[in-house]
Amino acid sequence: MNQIVELKKKVLENVGKVIIGKDREIELLLIAFLSEGHILLEDLPGMGKTMLVRSFSKTLDLPFKRIQFTPDLLPGDVTGVSFYNQKTRDFEFREGPLFSNIILADEINRATPRTQSALLEAMEERQITVDGETRRLKKPFMVLATQNPIESYGTFPLPEAQMDRFLMRIKLGYPSKSEEKIILLNTFGNVLEGLRTVSDMESIFSMMEEIRKVTITDEVMEYLLDIIRATRTSEEISLGVSPRGSIALYKAAQVKASLEGRDYIMPEDIQEMAPHTLNHRILLDDASSVEECIARIRMIMDEIQVPLENLEES
Repeated sequence: MNQIVELKKKVLENVGKVIIGKDREIELLLIAFLSEGHILLEDLPGMGKTMLVRSFSKTLDLPFKRIQFTPDLLPGDVTGVSFYNQKTRDFEFREGPLFSNIILADEINRATPRTQSALLEAMEERQITVDGETRRLKKPFMVLATQNPIESYGTFPLPEAQMDRFLMRIKLGYPSKSEEKIILLNTFGNVLEGLRTVSDMESIFSMMEEIRKVTITDEVMEYLLDIIRATRTSEEISLGVSPRGSIALYKAAQVKASLEGRDYIMPEDIQEMAPHTLNHRILLDDASSVEECIARIRMIMDEIQVPLENLEES
């Protein structure tokens, strides 16, 4: 586990040179990546979403592609297309931007549902199908989609089925006054170009294997399930968390425990990850913003008894 703890320290330090004052969000990005999950970044323009993804991909030395979603974007523009090569007199496949390790789907809600759905198979199955032929995507594979929560004109809201494919929904938020001062002082320096690589592909795969070995006791598992079931019975929630959501919470808690140097999950790991992995999987009767959904998840956790056993000694 020491290798994973060291990776967290290096990633926070490295990406923190570009994204000032957002250590928690950077850690959530790392947790989603090591969980082999995807993130929906829901925030206002100009908050540093693109820079976060670029600096993260450079830190881990992983190929990165950005797709600007627009109403005229076609599924083939995302997945790739087959075309007839007159020189070879045969059909060839031209890979789309999905054939990379980290994908930034910028303003995903501006594309039509047909194009949005082209991401579904890629996000869930790590593969695409074009002209009846299935092609595997690269590993690791992660989609970070962005959307502006206050603009509705000319957008196509993501359906619940696609929202459920994201491991987390997070937002960066405004920087503090002191943080914004540092951002302004760094404006004319190319900080991103000076970032160093802190890991390699072989080490990443090795760490992912270690994370899968993180255990959970029956008591803590019951605690996790109690939270999930409470979202399905709450009168304030019209749509509760699906089984895919409970899997997401479990995977994120495994990574969180690993980043803390443990090979077992504690209730604190569940409490830390639940608001971020569940907030986009519920529908409230009155509103469904990130903050309001997170507040509702935390209210639910406050009503559930936490396992009292001392896991440090078990």
